[in-house]
This record gives sequence, structure tokens and C-alpha cells, in this order.
Amino acid sequence: MKHSLIYITCADEVEAERIARALVEERLVAGVNLLPGARSVYRWQGKVETAAEVVLIAQTRTDLVERLTARVVGLHSYEVPCVVAIPITSGNPAFLRWIEDETG
Repeated sequence: MKHSLIYITCADEVEAERIARALVEERLVAGVNLLPGARSVYRWQGKVETAAEVVLIAQTRTDLVERLTARVVGLHSYEVPCVVAIPITSGNPAFLRWIEDETG
């Protein structure tokens, strides 16, 4: 797969926008959607936790995922941030070219 969506969760909108801007400015992603209002339920250090989060969905080239992940981990406030890549198997060819153009 040449392209991926990256799913990231952040503690709040300030952190989410800071990370999104850094990734776009550094051309690690073509764009990022910020989706506030997420509620997460998860197990952490043996306890079930609930938190409000902001979800980021970024568009990038698959060959940038490793660098992008390292950058997010370096910018993030969480000890173990969620950063996962979802392969794009098909889509609007013009949009996929845009991803390549903006991350090239």
C-alpha cells in the first residue's frame, strides 16, 4: 500500500492542533482531521479509565509512517500514545496524488 490513514488520540484540542500542525508543516502528512468530543474507555496500569480525547486522522504515504510515529511520540503528552496506521487500499486518484504531492 502506498498510502495510509493514521489514527492518533490526544488529551485535548490544544495538544491535537499542536501535533497536527507540526506533522503538516514537516510534510510528514498531507492533512489532519481533528475530531473533538471522543470518549475513551481503556485499561491503564491495572485500572479501567475513562477520558475525553480528541481524535486525529491524518493522511500520509506509507513509507513515512515510521518517521511520523516517532515524531508523534516525541511531541505527545501520553506515556504510550495511540498511533496506528490503516492502509488505504483505494480511493479518489486525485486525492491520493494530493497526499503524495504534499508529503513529497
